Amino acid sequence: MHTPSQRTRASLLRHHYLFKAAIVWAGMAVVESVHGVLRAQFLLPVVGDLGSRQIGVVTGSGLILAMAYFSMRWIAAQTRAQELAVGAVWVLLMGGFEITLGRMLGFSWARIAADYDPAQGGLMLFAMLFLLLAPWIAARWRSTQSTGRSMGRSTGCSTPQSPSPSPHAHSRH
Repeated sequence: MHTPSQRTRASLLRHHYLFKAAIVWAGMAVVESVHGVLRAQFLLPVVGDLGSRQIGVVTGSGLILAMAYFSMRWIAAQTRAQELAVGAVWVLLMGGFEITLGRMLGFSWARIAADYDPAQGGLMLFAMLFLLLAPWIAARWRSTQSTGRSMGRSTGCSTPQSPSPSPHAHSRH
């Protein structure tokens, strides 16, 4: 019979990948915050508020995918369900962060909601869907690349192979 502390410890060990996902999300929050500051500084004056937010969703999704790609091996999610659980953790944490930060910066509830409403030009709903799927996409991408490398296809170059013997190689003797 296991004690409650042993069950808790076993559960934590089984779900360690979610803890790692939260650590990676903290890095994502920092990267996305810097991304938002740079977007406001350089893109906002050129394309306006809505345009800069829409472009920011696309470039931010690229940053998220890159972070997912480089972190999924460390996170060590083993199944598609675990990869999607990582994405769900990221969505919950990022959603809470976005709303909290928006309110702290003085944005109204209507302005925050508009970012999630495609009818108003908001693309954050799609960004959150991408965030949910990013761990799965990154794991598939990494898997495809490692398979390609083992088959000599990852860089478009074939792996060096020893030359096959000519059918006439032994005919000189």
